[in-house]
Amino acid sequence: MKASPLNLAVTIVVTLLLARCAWSFISWGVINAVWDTDATACAALNGHGACWSVVTAKFRYILFGSYPFEQQWRPAVGVAAFIVATLLSSRSELWGKALFVMWACVLVLFFALMSGGIFGLEFVPPDKWGGLPLTLALSIVGVLAALPLGIALALGRRSPVRSLRTICIVYIETVRGVPLITVLFMSSIMLPLFLPAGMVIGGLERAMIAIVLFTAAYVAEVIRGGLQLVPTGQFEAAASLGLGYWKTTSLIVLPQALRIVIPPLVNTFIEVFKDTTLVIIVGLFDLLNTTRTSILEITWRPYYVEAYLFAGMIYFFFCFYMSHISLLVERRLAKTGRH
Repeated sequence: MKASPLNLAVTIVVTLLLARCAWSFISWGVINAVWDTDATACAALNGHGACWSVVTAKFRYILFGSYPFEQQWRPAVGVAAFIVATLLSSRSELWGKALFVMWACVLVLFFALMSGGIFGLEFVPPDKWGGLPLTLALSIVGVLAALPLGIALALGRRSPVRSLRTICIVYIETVRGVPLITVLFMSSIMLPLFLPAGMVIGGLERAMIAIVLFTAAYVAEVIRGGLQLVPTGQFEAAASLGLGYWKTTSLIVLPQALRIVIPPLVNTFIEVFKDTTLVIIVGLFDLLNTTRTSILEITWRPYYVEAYLFAGMIYFFFCFYMSHISLLVERRLAKTGRH
């Protein structure tokens, strides 16, 4: 199709506007920016440059919250372990028991480092956890625990047993009909009322339970969509071979459904990662909330844009990282033809 003069003119104008915006941001954020930890230099900028000093002065609090300063190497190692485990999860040769064992070891290592109290490590209570490690802990534990629960709910919703199907439908539709903040609030206020006398669950555990229960309902609908896309001939072929329901589901149907729904599953996981910002309702300070708290000082309050940009870049990195891993998994599946 031949480009018209109007289309050419619009393209040129939009390109010039984007170039202008990019140059303005580079000029503000790089060329005229201040990186010192002294706020005096920032005041002299008078808004003509970015004050990244708020990041250099507060980055350890933004990343790790109120975690003891001298012990912050522990959450740093835990975050690195999560990143490495996520990258290794794209390796098809690890899929299966090896992947399960790897993630189990990473979770044990992370919580052992964060909590301490063993191997000479100082004990740090969960109410001191915050920042990026807390965000990753809530999102990863929420995803790993919600995935099998969501699969069970999806299978239950398609079950021929009417009572089981009704229970799953009511649960899924009820949870999906309310926002996460409501589930967190109910978990914080109502959950302790159903516990035995003397049993106490901390804010971290309550938040994890709420996120798992909430995410499982969305995962269930994603999985159900994948199950519906599996050709009925697969079921008929399995029945002709004499396979029962569980073998047909676990060996033939479910692997194909999971392969189909990798993109929407990753979208759900990214939403969980971003929705952890709501845990402030149970008194937890994730990455966004530690960023908000770090600029409460009068000295740094005018430079909230820089602080939020720093937090936004971290969120973008992890969301892009998860999307990239899902693409690697899809490409490996396409090459190997593995189901």
